Amino acid sequence: MVSRRNFLIGGAALPFLSYIELADTAFAATPKDILVVAQQLDNMTSLDPHEGFEAVGGEVMSNMYQKLVRANSDNPDHVLPVVAASWEADADNKVFTFKLADAKFSSGASVTGEDVAFSLQRAIKMNKSPAFIINQFGFTAENVESRIVAKDAKTVTLTTEAPTAISFLLFCLSANIGAIVEKKVVLANETNGDLGNAWLQKNSAGSGSFKLQAWKASESITLVLNENGPYKGNLKRVIIRHVVDPSSQMLMLQKGDVDIARDLTSEQLKALQSDDGIVLVRKQIASLVLISLNQNNANLAKPQVWQAVKWALDYEGMQKNIVPLTHAVHQSMEPAGFPGTVTDTPFKQDLEKAKALMAEAGLKDGFDITLDHYSAQPYPDLAQAIQANLGAIGIRVKLQSAENRQVLTKMRARGHEMALSAWGTDYFDPNSNAEVFCINKDNSDDAKKKPFAWRSSFKSDEFTAKAEAARDEKDPAKRLALYETLQRDFMANSPFAVMFQTTRTAACRKNVNGFQLGVLSEGNSYLETNKA
Repeated sequence: MVSRRNFLIGGAALPFLSYIELADTAFAATPKDILVVAQQLDNMTSLDPHEGFEAVGGEVMSNMYQKLVRANSDNPDHVLPVVAASWEADADNKVFTFKLADAKFSSGASVTGEDVAFSLQRAIKMNKSPAFIINQFGFTAENVESRIVAKDAKTVTLTTEAPTAISFLLFCLSANIGAIVEKKVVLANETNGDLGNAWLQKNSAGSGSFKLQAWKASESITLVLNENGPYKGNLKRVIIRHVVDPSSQMLMLQKGDVDIARDLTSEQLKALQSDDGIVLVRKQIASLVLISLNQNNANLAKPQVWQAVKWALDYEGMQKNIVPLTHAVHQSMEPAGFPGTVTDTPFKQDLEKAKALMAEAGLKDGFDITLDHYSAQPYPDLAQAIQANLGAIGIRVKLQSAENRQVLTKMRARGHEMALSAWGTDYFDPNSNAEVFCINKDNSDDAKKKPFAWRSSFKSDEFTAKAEAARDEKDPAKRLALYETLQRDFMANSPFAVMFQTTRTAACRKNVNGFQLGVLSEGNSYLETNKA
């Protein structure tokens, strides 16, 4: 195991060492039954699955807890059974019955219907950030004990407020908010009626592959094997070290000090592509890069300008030259890897067509506009390319760079004209993005609900109706077909130019296999990971 001295040499002190000096540094190889991962861990606040909503924490929790079902990375239109062996809806699509498979918590106790009902009730009663994913079915703290019920040790029923598509319910239950905790253990650690929340923030009570041994904030997370869980490989422990600097992660990987590096830059990944000792595991994740046109600007409110912007952009050139290993061209509001996502990319750079659209809009001589963008790469480089592309059709763009939070704050106040930003999906169902991009019923400045479309003052009654119809369609196949139509309409007729989808890469030493990345962070799994 790596000593603290060697870890510090491999981490904090690395920027001050030459490559020759590093080559002479003695690092111990990691044991075969211990997986060591270098990863940025600074955005975690809680490991309670009914509270935590950050990406890294979501990944850790999904390796400690099981849910009734989980997303299917090979066929995203369907979910896979986990604790649920089967499920069915009644004729009215309001009562959903789940039969449970055999599973055991890390304590050795069996997972029962009472544990499942308690867990979902707990998520609703605590009402933390991710609770909206399942309380949208009409569950409240007042009614949840009557609507989520354990009929016996192997049967649980959920009764929704309104008729519900079973596929919508299942996709939402595949999120970490649907994690099953052991009722007896959690209640034994309850403090002042908190349903064990304070204790579960830094402990675990699940039936997943691993259980939490220790979480040291901004230092490390240690997971140990759940002997009663589903993991069947040779790992006994997973140690995730907080290593901020990608250069440090890179050198620790090459020296064998860690088995997986999770946050390498595009340039570092390029160098590793020809390294026979490293395997790159890649996955498109649910994060989109897009341009938003604020409809409060008279020029940007013209549909011909929406189209002109989309036809002026050189998507392929930016992808190949600026973000070749970290992003792929993507133009739908739904991320690839999600149920029913359209992967068409109809817009390609056509400057003559874009100029004709500008003339049709009465803007042959162009106009001046400001584009806000994040200051971190690759956004400045992308913004410069966009500036050049739009300049070719007469749109004179002034670039305004700021920190991520400053750009988002400006957008939330509707203070931008054009903005280059990112959007991450909350849960594994097309409604997650369709709702924020399409359903904006109150476009007033003091609206109670302020979805992403509201930020750019975009309101379409047609899109709202189509998004609600798709959400509420009971037939799973028809539901996805409605979403596909909606995506194509939105691509062609909205003031949002979706450009790219982010790709994540895990760089693994070649003796590590089976590590999986998911389209959402909770799909990142050690379940099939082994180490030779």
